[in-house]
Amino acid sequence: MTKIKIALCQMNVIDGKEKNLKKAELMINKAVDKNSDFIVLPEMFNCPYSNDKFIEYCENEKTSKTLFKISELSSKNNVYILAGSIPEKEKGKLYNTSYLFDRNGKIIAKHRKMHLFDIDVKGKISFRESDVLTAGNNITVVDTEFGKIGIGICYDIRFPELARLMTLKGASILFYPGAFNMTTGPAHWELLFRSRALDNQVYCIGVAPALNMNASYHSFGHSIITNPWGEIIAEASEKEELIISEINLNEIKKIREELPLLKNKREDLYEIIEK
Repeated sequence: MTKIKIALCQMNVIDGKEKNLKKAELMINKAVDKNSDFIVLPEMFNCPYSNDKFIEYCENEKTSKTLFKISELSSKNNVYILAGSIPEKEKGKLYNTSYLFDRNGKIIAKHRKMHLFDIDVKGKISFRESDVLTAGNNITVVDTEFGKIGIGICYDIRFPELARLMTLKGASILFYPGAFNMTTGPAHWELLFRSRALDNQVYCIGVAPALNMNASYHSFGHSIITNPWGEIIAEASEKEELIISEINLNEIKKIREELPLLKNKREDLYEIIEK
C-alpha cells in the first residue's frame, strides 16, 4: 500500500482527562468519516503539559483507561491510531510514552521519549521534564501494512542521529507527536520537520495540541506533514483543527533516485552506530 490518508488531530487539551478523551474520540470519528487510514494524536493528549499534571494523570499500561479507549476506537473503526503520548507509570517511574495501535486495536509499538525537554531560554521559557520523567532508551521502528515507520516524541526531533538511525532501519515515515511552545515553535518547528524529512528523504509528521491560552504551557500547534523533498504539504494553524492529507510513498523512491543522498554518504569516513 503506497498511498496513505493520514489524519492529524490537533485537539485542544484541557485540565480534564474525561473531556480530553471525548475530544480525541470525536476527532478520531471525524477522521474515520473521511476515510483516514492512519490517525495521529498530539503529545500528552489526555493531560495538560505540566510536570504536576504528569504525576496526577499518569497511568499504568495494563490498566490504562486512555489506552483501552484508543484500542477500542482503532478496532471498531479498522484504523491505525498513533496515540500521541501519555504520562505512563511503571515501577515507580514516569515516562512520556507513545503507543501505536493497529487496525485490530493491538499495541504494536511503544516509544518512550528519549530526550527529555530540559531548557532555559532566558526571559522566555524554562521547563525541566527530567524533574519528574525518566528518559526512554529504545529506538522505535515498527512494521505496518504501509511499510516501516519510526516514532519519536517532540524534543527527539532535534537530534538528527535518531532520525538517521530510524531511516537506516527502514522507516519511510517519521512521526513526532510534539508540543513546541510559543518561543521555540515559531523559530524551529517548521525548520526541524523540513530538515529531518530532507536529510533522510522520508515523510516527517508532527502533531501538536492546539494553543490554549488558559493553560500554563502554550502549545504552538501547527501540526505538519513534510515530504522527502523537504516541502510542507499540509500544516494547521494554532487553533483546534483536523488536518487530513494523502501521501504517496512512491515519492521516496523517486526522490532518492534523483538525489541519492543515502547512497552517496561517505561511510568510509563516518557512520552512526546504534549502541
